[in-house]
Amino acid sequence: MNLLQRIAGALLPGTPRIGAMVGGIEAGALGRRLSSFVPATYHINTLIAASGQTVTSRARYLVRNNGFALAAAESFAGNAVGDGIKPSSLLKDAALKQRLQEAWLRWTDESDAEELTDLYGQMRRVARELFIAGEVFLRFRPRRPSDGLSVPLQLQMLPSEQLAVSLNQPAPGGNLIRLGIEVNPIGQRVAYWFWRNHPGDLTERSFSGGVPVRVPASEVLHIYDAVEGGQKRGLSRLAPAIVKLWLLDLYDDAELDRKKVAALFAGFVTRPDADGTLMGEGAPDATGASVAGLQPGTLQVLLPGEDIKFSSPADVGGNYKDFQFQMLLSICAAVGVPYQNVTGDMTRVNYSSSRTALLEFRRRIQAFQHSVLVFQLCRPIWQRWLSTAVLSGALDLPGFARDPAPYFAVRWIPPKWEWVDPLKDIKAEQEAVASGFKARSDVVEAMGYDPEEVDARIAADREREKRLGLSFVVGTPARGVVFDDGSSMDQGTAPAVPASQHT
Repeated sequence: MNLLQRIAGALLPGTPRIGAMVGGIEAGALGRRLSSFVPATYHINTLIAASGQTVTSRARYLVRNNGFALAAAESFAGNAVGDGIKPSSLLKDAALKQRLQEAWLRWTDESDAEELTDLYGQMRRVARELFIAGEVFLRFRPRRPSDGLSVPLQLQMLPSEQLAVSLNQPAPGGNLIRLGIEVNPIGQRVAYWFWRNHPGDLTERSFSGGVPVRVPASEVLHIYDAVEGGQKRGLSRLAPAIVKLWLLDLYDDAELDRKKVAALFAGFVTRPDADGTLMGEGAPDATGASVAGLQPGTLQVLLPGEDIKFSSPADVGGNYKDFQFQMLLSICAAVGVPYQNVTGDMTRVNYSSSRTALLEFRRRIQAFQHSVLVFQLCRPIWQRWLSTAVLSGALDLPGFARDPAPYFAVRWIPPKWEWVDPLKDIKAEQEAVASGFKARSDVVEAMGYDPEEVDARIAADREREKRLGLSFVVGTPARGVVFDDGSSMDQGTAPAVPASQHT
């Protein structure tokens, strides 16, 4: 019997599964230890359709009411976006690039359809929603010229609950609606079906709860981080930690109540005379019990036969701190945010451990920035804004209609990373640039700035300093710099030369 025949025989009814064979894959065994571990084999889309809304509502509840969940969401959004992921056009024409960047900067203040923030504030809200709900939608809103915008375009943010996840049915024209997303026969997205208002907003009187509205896919940005093939909707990053966060919250409340109850009873008095009084106790209640109070400096003489025993409740929460620490470590690992960022507890970290955790966190954030935020959010917004600006006459870009690709070429610069000891890192960057291991422009970009813009500002500063007779020499300058008195780095650190001595 060959191998295929033996495998086929193992798969016949009544025979053990291949994973359960002696010497097989232990994770596929169905013995006593794993008999209850039989996960569903449904696709992620089926699971999201069944419980995605419940997961999202629980995640939102925790962020609203649990300090650890809130800190994790804010840390993720702050590190992923910060003060914004900003574009630097790759045009060779410096004057044209400057005009393009200035027009973009003006429009960023007008981008929000709700007029609550600028474009970079919207980016932060997007990152926050991606952490909590796992997805978010932005709808392009063309505006009239009479609205007075520099470019007649705005962005409206729509929460994930507003897309009809329960809508799974055929659509006109041979298309299919899956989880509220209409796709054509080859799987391309052609439209989204939104409720007119949030289905949970009871203050919106116009919500009918009836027919959703079809919005063409060209007018919608669906931002989410798909983790499985074919996944149509996003899933909260809090999902692996929701159960432990909830139970830990209940445990914290129970521990607090236990401490409170234990502190309420100072002691218990026993005596043979039930009608006597002691320590100024009050009148008995309906059950015959009475409570006595203690005052500072009280000396109480007990009558013969009376005794007092002070309360000494068992400290069942003696391992509370260690238990909570282990649970929080598990939660932080599940959401992918460092322990100190979630808890604010710096007593358990040092420079090395903190830097190691931050490096790993930032690798993940950089991957998220590139594959999700830049690709799904920044690029399409830039292209739509640029096209709208040209069509509306806000920008005159030579050759754009014939070939827009050169204008679409952009380097997206994420926010700079702050380090625990920035002086060491700056010196390391200086050595890398001086040794030729790294380009200076790479260092400038890592700080969140456009190298060309920085160079232009430095040149302008130098020109202004020269015109005003100013001199700023601080510390040890780079090698090759020659000072006014003829000294250089090779001769040691030169002192600052007062402007009055300049020739």
